[in-house]
Amino acid sequence: MQITSHTARLWILVVIVAISGFSQGMLLPLLAVIFEQQGVSSSVNGLHATALYIGILLASPFMEKPLRAFGYKPLIVTGGAVVISSLALFPVWESFWFWFALRLLIGIGDNMLHFGTQTWITSFSPVEKRGRNISLYGLFFGLGFALGPFMVPLVEWNANAPFWISAALSLFAWLGIWFLANERPQVEQEEVATLGIRGTFHRFGSVTRIAWIAFLPPFGYGFLEASINGNFPVYALRQGFSVEYVSYVLLPAFVIGGIITQIPLGVLSDRLGRLPILRIALSGGTLFFILSSFVEEIPWLFGACFFVAGMFIGSSFSLGISYMTDLVPPSLLPAGNILCGAFFSFGSMTGPFIGGILIELFPELPFTLLLGGMLGLIFLCLQFGQTQVRTSSASAGSQAKG
Repeated sequence: MQITSHTARLWILVVIVAISGFSQGMLLPLLAVIFEQQGVSSSVNGLHATALYIGILLASPFMEKPLRAFGYKPLIVTGGAVVISSLALFPVWESFWFWFALRLLIGIGDNMLHFGTQTWITSFSPVEKRGRNISLYGLFFGLGFALGPFMVPLVEWNANAPFWISAALSLFAWLGIWFLANERPQVEQEEVATLGIRGTFHRFGSVTRIAWIAFLPPFGYGFLEASINGNFPVYALRQGFSVEYVSYVLLPAFVIGGIITQIPLGVLSDRLGRLPILRIALSGGTLFFILSSFVEEIPWLFGACFFVAGMFIGSSFSLGISYMTDLVPPSLLPAGNILCGAFFSFGSMTGPFIGGILIELFPELPFTLLLGGMLGLIFLCLQFGQTQVRTSSASAGSQAKG
């Protein structure tokens, strides 16, 4: 039986995204803690965390052609198979570089999963429900990501258990995609001859000119998420926090805060506009991360700041996707979704590396100041870059009409 209902399709896709979020949310702190206990330096630890995002970036230019040629379903099925196989191979050999390669493969598989599901959802979502549907996407990814760190303490019982559990859950979600009827994105007649890499990069350039400002929130959220899950456990352990407090309180607090406000902010963005809501979210996240740096010695207050910061900033990735979808014509949606994922990955890749270096160079500097400062810079870009985006969008609209 092939499912064609938009509602059923949406729920199957967001469940797949939730399990993907679970595996990512588990791997970042789990491997960070394992390497920290083995005496690996924080900078090298952070470099290892970039492997997943290097995989995403390497695969990005090659995603559009197979999607347009074969459709959404084959791409998602292939990505899921790569992720499941890689997770199952972690217990086979505990090696720094073998695990680096597996993280790289998971990045490639996750890119297929997220690009396929993301583009599919944006393509069939009506404008008046776009923010809500993308918020559901972000909500389920966040739910999975929030549950991932709960696997970290299991290493004290069985070092392989987190990998086995994550692989089994991924397999369960992956089976659901087989029930969906395949679809292909719409291709304009003039694009048929430009489906290769050169045509893809040409569309990347067009989307960037129109919607560059919409890529900054995904970049910021990637930087933030990877730094919190990849660097912060190392910083927290060196400051005397327990593994249990980091895994069960601080990391989930940020993600749960984002989960609570994901749909409300998405619905508000449908009514009030993406840009005003993005500005509110980024300014609030900046404020509470900076405040948290002054209350590190008060665990409940420190956790509360993480929670409130998550409420503000946890929707920035999905809001960025919705904003991009508003700005670009439908024929450029695949390229726009690739770039949203690429900017998220670039932020996720640079965050742990920069964070690891800063922990080594300035061990007494509150780590949350880095996070607050980065969000503040993106807020300023959104505040002062609106005019240029309006001009580019108007120009693109005029060319489309002509």
